[in-house]
Amino acid sequence: MTSQSPVGIDIGGTGIKAAPVDLARGLLLGERVRVDTPQPATPDSIVAAVGSVLESIGSQGPIGITMPSVVLHGVVKTASNIDKSWIGADAEGLFARATSRPVAVVNDADAAGLAEMRYGAGRGHGGVVLMVTLGTGIGSGLYVDGVLVPNTELGHLEVHHEDAEDWAAESVRERDDLSWRQWAHRLSRYLEVVENLLWPELIIIGGGVSKLSDKFVPLLECRTVVVPAQLHNDAGIVGAAMFAPAG
Repeated sequence: MTSQSPVGIDIGGTGIKAAPVDLARGLLLGERVRVDTPQPATPDSIVAAVGSVLESIGSQGPIGITMPSVVLHGVVKTASNIDKSWIGADAEGLFARATSRPVAVVNDADAAGLAEMRYGAGRGHGGVVLMVTLGTGIGSGLYVDGVLVPNTELGHLEVHHEDAEDWAAESVRERDDLSWRQWAHRLSRYLEVVENLLWPELIIIGGGVSKLSDKFVPLLECRTVVVPAQLHNDAGIVGAAMFAPAG
């Protein structure tokens, strides 16, 4: 690792994960650092948590940060799993001032999907590819011939008369103590809605639960090929670093 290696920081509803990244190979340079997402997850508390994470990382390089939000030109537009006070905040400006480094801020699933498209399960695939991240909520990253269509937020489609992520996220499986088969049924219904909208040629399942893909992916009822993310829960960190400014 060089002192100028880009740093990827992945901010989620329950945890903040970070590491310097080797962009030539799409690999973390050393152990990732993780802290719990502060509650409430306000701008001040998140900025402070990011500062503490950076203190544990040796790289002084530029920073890419993902957030579970629509992000336009560095400004947060939605806040499903973070505090609503983020809406309208200039996230790039806040983090850049706090860290005194170049910073880029992007949607979390967009970043994770881009990492998978370059280094992982989507590598070499053309056509329409959808990344679905399963965790506290449901994130989505959409790619057409490898080009990102940003901020799709397909986890908020209506399924079973409610927000899809409120019915089929990984956190819901844990909360409701669903069996893998029960959860796979819910995911299948959600993915069916997405399939009928987009007709993807490949769906990549990301998030920490992707490491347990053998327990639920074979149970899915989809016409589209569904595969687990190869970078698993590190995809967000790698993707964040891919967006880090050059200097």
